[in-house]
Amino acid sequence: MFTKQTLSNPVEAVRKEHAPDALVLSCDQDFETVPSAQAEDLLLLTDSIDPVSYDPSWIPPDSPEPLVQYASDQLTIGMPGDGGIAWTRQTEPPLVFEKPRLTGSPESFIDFLRAEALVQIGLEEPEHFLGFFGSSYPEFADATADHLSPAETYQLAAACYEAYLGLQTRAVFADWEGPLFDAWVDAGQRLEGRLSDLPSAVAQGRTSFTDAAELACSAIKHAAELPAPFGALNASVYLDHGPEYATAWAERTLDAIAE
Repeated sequence: MFTKQTLSNPVEAVRKEHAPDALVLSCDQDFETVPSAQAEDLLLLTDSIDPVSYDPSWIPPDSPEPLVQYASDQLTIGMPGDGGIAWTRQTEPPLVFEKPRLTGSPESFIDFLRAEALVQIGLEEPEHFLGFFGSSYPEFADATADHLSPAETYQLAAACYEAYLGLQTRAVFADWEGPLFDAWVDAGQRLEGRLSDLPSAVAQGRTSFTDAAELACSAIKHAAELPAPFGALNASVYLDHGPEYATAWAERTLDAIAE
C-alpha cells in the first residue's frame, strides 16, 4: 500500500531543515484512517511504532467513532478532514502519506502540501486536534452543543486547530523562495474571492458555519485577511491562549449567530 516518494529538490530541502528523519510515502488507495491490516505494513518501513492514546474522559458522549478510535491504544493514522496529505509521529521515523485523491492536481501544489506536512512535523505540535485541546475538549464540545451536532463540533475543532498551526507555519512559508513560495502565494490568491463571500454565504444559508470555518481557518497559513467572525482566530493572541481562546471564540460566535 505504501511506496517511498522521491521528492523534488525544494521539498527535499524543506525535509532536511524541518523533519530530516521523515519519510514521504505515496499510498495506492485513499483512506480517512489507515486500515489496521495495512498499518501493519508500516513495520516494513519504520524502526518502531508507538500508537498514541488519550484519556477516555476527553471524549464527549456521541463523539464520532473515528475520534473514539483515535483516543484508544489502537494505531490510528489519518483522520476525517485531513485531505490529500496526512502525517504522523506515531512511527519512528515520522511519516507523511500522500493519497491518490491528489492525482491530477498540479505538481507544484502537491509539492506545497508535502512541504507543509514536513514543516508541521517539525513544529512538534500534536498531529490531531485532540492532542491540542486535551482535557479541555469536553468544554469545547459543551460550548458548541446548543448549536452544532457532534460531527459539526469535530469539524469546527479541526478547523480551529488548522488555524493554530497556520499561525505558525505561515512565517516559514513566507521565507521560501522559488516554486514553493509561488505555490503558497497562488493557493492563497485562489481563496480570496471565496473568503470575501463567506459572511453572506453563511447568512443566506448557502454555506454552513462549520464549512465556512474550515475554509477560513485553512486560509490562515496563506496570511490571508479573514472576514468576521473568523478574523479573531487570525491573531497571535490565539497562540498565547490556545484551546481556551478557541473555546471562548466558538461559544461567543455561535451564540451571536443564533441571536
